[in-house]
Amino acid sequence: MTPALDLSLQFGDFPGAAAHRAVLRAARVKQWIGMALAHPAEIAVRIVGADEGQALNREYRRKDYATNVLTFDYTRDPVVAADLVLCAPVVEREAKEQGKTLEAHYAHLLVHGTLHAQGYDHETGERDALEMEALEILLLAVLGYPNPY
Repeated sequence: MTPALDLSLQFGDFPGAAAHRAVLRAARVKQWIGMALAHPAEIAVRIVGADEGQALNREYRRKDYATNVLTFDYTRDPVVAADLVLCAPVVEREAKEQGKTLEAHYAHLLVHGTLHAQGYDHETGERDALEMEALEILLLAVLGYPNPY
């Protein structure tokens, strides 16, 4: 049984936002996030343009470029509370470069961000990275998507 999920889905104002809205229907986003949840959650997903993505990455990670997904995790127990910010132009560019559909890449990044919100971290060592990657591959397969790596 999938844990309860209170989802807020938000879109910034950026060129091409309509194409991203079409892919990111709330029910689909809930399914992708829900697949990766181990506990009930309150998660806000915000889809942003390059300027907002770069500003957030600069402010919170001290990296002056837009990245694909930022995870802001606030609590993990008893309820996962987090914000996931995805930069639409970066996601779209990466999907093209990797030969993936926009849908498949968003599914992967939302699963990835949800795992981060629950304490998974691929930057803490090779073992942790392999564990997180294997879990992502498994969850995406259950959702019907190919190995994202």
